[in-house]
Amino acid sequence: MGLVVVDARLIESHVKSNYLLDRAWPILTSDVEIQELLRMSNVNAVVRLLYNDHGPVHAAIVSGASLEIMELLLEHGVVPSSVAHGVVKDYDYARLIVLLGAYLHDVGNSVHRHMHEAMGALVSYHLLSRILPEILPGEDERVIYRVRSEVMNVIHSTSMDVPALTIEASIVKVADGTDMAEGRARIPYNKGKMDMHALSAISIRRVEIEPGSVRPVRIKITMNSYAGFFQLEQVLLPKVRLSKIGDFIEIAPLIASSDGEVKALQPIYP
Repeated sequence: MGLVVVDARLIESHVKSNYLLDRAWPILTSDVEIQELLRMSNVNAVVRLLYNDHGPVHAAIVSGASLEIMELLLEHGVVPSSVAHGVVKDYDYARLIVLLGAYLHDVGNSVHRHMHEAMGALVSYHLLSRILPEILPGEDERVIYRVRSEVMNVIHSTSMDVPALTIEASIVKVADGTDMAEGRARIPYNKGKMDMHALSAISIRRVEIEPGSVRPVRIKITMNSYAGFFQLEQVLLPKVRLSKIGDFIEIAPLIASSDGEVKALQPIYP
């Protein structure tokens, strides 16, 4: 695997290369209730609170970044917790848990921003009970229940103050923090107000994921100014440190000057 850009198109290659994800993805993206919950998440977050995007585009970006990070970890022998603990039978089911958790992780915003991760886990119970039998036709109901619990765990664990208990939850937690390019900051900020939140958000030009030279996963963040470090320090690094995959990740900040020159800064090993 090579370098990829964190954007809404990244999910496509992962979905096409896996039969289970290819079955789940169109269900997620065409389900009326799921799409309306994501729409309402943006009504609350963007319209009412003037925060950044928490809707379908963000869900797709985090889904692609999550699966990209997962594949790099799998290549280096990291075993998903759901497999290691006997919850599911193989890695494809672990991939499904990551996809579902990533895509649904912000549905709690449809109710309220406050404690939206815990609310999202509860909201997803009904959604997963309905769509999992369609994604896994003929599967033992006990497996359906276990997958549902794991996805709910992933969603709850995206909270800034909740330590991840599983590799799957850790992957989505970290991937959530990578959607920050071109003003898509994970720190909520009042649009139109030029404070440190806004300055740091607009300074992030591009986020990329690639195999690391020292650790399995390198997250490259190209910034127009040092203000972008505010995003790293306040969002991405805390998420990495509350995950179980911090030892597998290196963060490579870069500064891009106005004349196009890109300078690599000291790597960060959380």
